[in-house]
Amino acid sequence: MNRLPLEDNFTDVIGKAQRGLGISDSALAKLSGIDVDSIRQLKSGKVDGDALAKIAPHLRLDTNTLITMAHGEWYPEVPEFPDGFEMFTTLYGDMTVNSYLVWDAASGDAVAFDTGASCDGMLSVVTRRSLNIRLIVLTHTHEDHIEDLPRLRNSTGAPLHLSNRGAFPGAKPLAEGDVLKLGSLRIRTLHTYGHADDGSTFVIDGLALKLAIAGDSLFASSMGGSATNYEDGYRNNIEKIFTLPDDTVLATGHGPLTTVGQERLHNPFFAAKFA
Repeated sequence: MNRLPLEDNFTDVIGKAQRGLGISDSALAKLSGIDVDSIRQLKSGKVDGDALAKIAPHLRLDTNTLITMAHGEWYPEVPEFPDGFEMFTTLYGDMTVNSYLVWDAASGDAVAFDTGASCDGMLSVVTRRSLNIRLIVLTHTHEDHIEDLPRLRNSTGAPLHLSNRGAFPGAKPLAEGDVLKLGSLRIRTLHTYGHADDGSTFVIDGLALKLAIAGDSLFASSMGGSATNYEDGYRNNIEKIFTLPDDTVLATGHGPLTTVGQERLHNPFFAAKFA
């Protein structure tokens, strides 16, 4: 698997925290005791550990991991699945987006999570491995994650599932805690709204490794941003994703795979919470 860059850099993390908490540059300057120009320099990419240490607590960010991120000194150890899992990264505009295929090795029955910008790679794996997509499940309905959904639905005829907090033509609603079963796979629904009102994480048992398809709820070293539902997203991550076992693989909507345990230690939004 090619090494994907992290979805966010330290300036993105600062910006997401500011927007989510509703803290302007001038307010952050007053809280932290540094001038507005210094804050703007940080946000333009200047790495200043002293300044980062002063603003981090006021943005509810962990100082050490934010500084480590700014220096580019951490990248997750990416787990590899022996079978039953495939990740697809496609280009959507100027960014990349991930989608996933998970299958029961005994039957070849598979579930697709999102489509990204194109489902070409997914359909190629289905053909090569003689799989059958029996379910399509959406982590949320932002355009970059469902760009090729009409083609995937037409190609497979598989039923579509989405959180009952949202709506999409023909989608079957999933309530919190609902379980989908496919061969030996058990797929449990967690509503992790915040970044998106219909956002969900899907916890999968039955593979060689514990797995959670997290969409844009959480990224390696970051989380999905929201100016209106930031607290919901933050709380849902803590109460639902971070209560999963540390060795749970997190398959995120953008960026590389990571694990719950690694994010406890290295994610600036949450590391202080679990210190």
